[in-house]
Amino acid sequence: MTDHHNPTGRDGGADPAEAGLFAICLPGLEPLLADEARAAGFAGVVEMPGGVAMDGGAAEALEANLRLRIATRILWRLAAFRALHLAQLDKRARKLDWAAILPTGARVSVDAACRKSRIYHDRAAAQRVARAIADAVPPRDGGPALALKVRIEDDLCTISLDTTGEPLHRRGHKQFVGKAPLREGMAAAFLARLGFDPAAPVAVVDPMCGSGTIPIEAAEMAAGLWPGRSRSFAVEALGLARPAPPPGRAVPQLFFGFDRDQGAMRGAAENAARAGVPAGFACQPVSELRPPEGLPPGIVLTNPPYGQRIGDRKLLFGLYGALGGVLRDRFAGWRVGIVTADAGLAKAAGLDLAPFGPVSHSGLKVTLWEGRV
Repeated sequence: MTDHHNPTGRDGGADPAEAGLFAICLPGLEPLLADEARAAGFAGVVEMPGGVAMDGGAAEALEANLRLRIATRILWRLAAFRALHLAQLDKRARKLDWAAILPTGARVSVDAACRKSRIYHDRAAAQRVARAIADAVPPRDGGPALALKVRIEDDLCTISLDTTGEPLHRRGHKQFVGKAPLREGMAAAFLARLGFDPAAPVAVVDPMCGSGTIPIEAAEMAAGLWPGRSRSFAVEALGLARPAPPPGRAVPQLFFGFDRDQGAMRGAAENAARAGVPAGFACQPVSELRPPEGLPPGIVLTNPPYGQRIGDRKLLFGLYGALGGVLRDRFAGWRVGIVTADAGLAKAAGLDLAPFGPVSHSGLKVTLWEGRV
């Protein structure tokens, strides 16, 4: 293997500023991902539409997959060059030293997208790059499956390796999934937005927690556990050794989830046990919600139904009103975050909350309504 910080075979027309890593996130979360990447020690972090660019190669890509909570996918940008027609794309794709980058026998799928470029045929562009790779690294049955992304915009072609595989929100230890769950990366982002500090954790309560994503994510963050510890990544096909994860910190029981669905509470408890974190779950309605005894004010973060995938919108105004009333009466001093795609429902809570977002999520644009009771 060559030095993955500077792959060989770069053609003279390549733009070195385009090399490195690109961490993709849900649109709207870029500033929070940039903060997370810098805090994790990644170099050259630059916030961009759709994600964050960072310095690094294959080894750093593996570490980013293991450590970044808010990212959904990590791309390793192998090359960038001008390509005005398919023959030029073919020639420059063949100048990359694919045999030094990819493992023997790799089966590489190529996805191409062309925008505002003289090369406008996505499928033809993908075929040219795929053929260049197959000629350099002949695929074989049973070889590692890898995916390559080719983006041609304004005649600039960027070729990237998907180092992730399954999206990063699939942590590997969450087997029970409730209805319309909040993705783990979004939960981590909103916790960070509300000021949750893993080094000095406060209580986190989710009154409508479903499969337990928010309290489990908070507990993992407080324990210093890497989110990708329970799964594998596409980049590991390159034969990289995993960096040693931290042992994790002992944390007190600060993380609580509640829901009216007894089955969901059983599933959430099982998810927490597989994750190896302390999170307590109980079956109860919003009307019975109370702050944990003996703990100072912390964070209430929840993703209630908002009538688009779950619930009748007309009936949900009462639920949001009841939630707001309980928080006003019993949670003075707590930070509050309500995740919803419906501003009218958020305002029905009757709290002084400001919008953060929107964030694109599963075809919807959701907003974090945040404030302090």
